[in-house]
Amino acid sequence: MAVSTELIKKLRSQTGAGMLDCKKALDETNGDLDAAVDYLRKRGAAKAAKKADRETKEGIVYSYIHHNEKIGVLLLLGCETDFVAKTDEFHELANKISLQIASMNPKYISRENVPEEIIEKEKSIYVDEVKSSGKPEHIVEKIVENKVEKYFEENCLLEQEYVFGKGEKIKDMITQAIAKIGENITVDNFSRFAIGE
Repeated sequence: MAVSTELIKKLRSQTGAGMLDCKKALDETNGDLDAAVDYLRKRGAAKAAKKADRETKEGIVYSYIHHNEKIGVLLLLGCETDFVAKTDEFHELANKISLQIASMNPKYISRENVPEEIIEKEKSIYVDEVKSSGKPEHIVEKIVENKVEKYFEENCLLEQEYVFGKGEKIKDMITQAIAKIGENITVDNFSRFAIGE
């Protein structure tokens, strides 16, 4: 089946992928736009994984002040080159991540940053909670696992769903940016300031 130029342009505007990548994705999925988006996302994840070990010695310190001047965020977003650090795409990503931090107040960057003693403490609370609710012993561990996963999703920036997106996690947004920009991108640090908290 021949894929129309309009469909290629539509996919490109949705994903930001190159024209040839969009054409290939549509060819591979027989012109199914949603399947082509998934195809490109998977390829983007593969590209991003290859770049994940590369050092990010450049980047920006991005600041966001909420319109009511009651919440502020400082974000250290890393990349590989000064050239990328100056691009609109990189600044747009920094803005989105800063809005997420301002809105959702994560405590950690990733699940790897959560101290082991915090995880153990949470598990202990969940075990007591589940056992006291009368759940059978054989499902307690699975329920506790799910609750720990939920803790990561609520408290770790990379695990959170983007507040202005549809089910897309922050780590997925960064993976897509890595695939599009062609460099490794890392959230190196952040601080959130709020009046009255």
